[in-house]
Amino acid sequence: MRTTLRAALAALTIGAVYFVGTGAPAFSQTAATGAAAPEFTGINQWLNSQPLSMKDLRGKVVLVDFWTYSCINCLNTLPHVKQWYDKYKDQGLVVVGVHTPEYAFEKSTANVQEALKRLDVRYPVAQDNSYATWSAFHNQFWPALYLIDTDGRIVYQHFGEGRYAETEAAIQKLLADRKPQKPA
Repeated sequence: MRTTLRAALAALTIGAVYFVGTGAPAFSQTAATGAAAPEFTGINQWLNSQPLSMKDLRGKVVLVDFWTYSCINCLNTLPHVKQWYDKYKDQGLVVVGVHTPEYAFEKSTANVQEALKRLDVRYPVAQDNSYATWSAFHNQFWPALYLIDTDGRIVYQHFGEGRYAETEAAIQKLLADRKPQKPA
């Protein structure tokens, strides 16, 4: 019993020293809801689009999707992101995929272009090989969705799979809010 207790205490101590000593990302926070959305920065290549900036996207509702083409969770969310793009692009939604590689082979622009073609991704994709935009958002997850309002503020975020109806409802609300009010 004492040996088990000592082993557990030793493991906890080693873990605490590691996390405190390395500043492990488990303790950092993502970009805050309500904060101004960071600018796209350090982008290696823009695919399916000319370079975009948050400044130029003011007045639009923007969905930023951090993903990578070999992440199964990203691939599971992709049909929803593509559907929202197709359904709402003419109503003021701009979808920007920020492809941030998890593995070295995902840094290849040719590989990303092939994946975009195979997956039928037609919206703008920023290739963020250096994790500059990822870091600007203080992001930690694949996939990660950030919804940005017409004033350039992050108003919704979701990490991982799921909450598709909630995310779509947030998109719809922002799009409705941006439409001019009709006189009574």
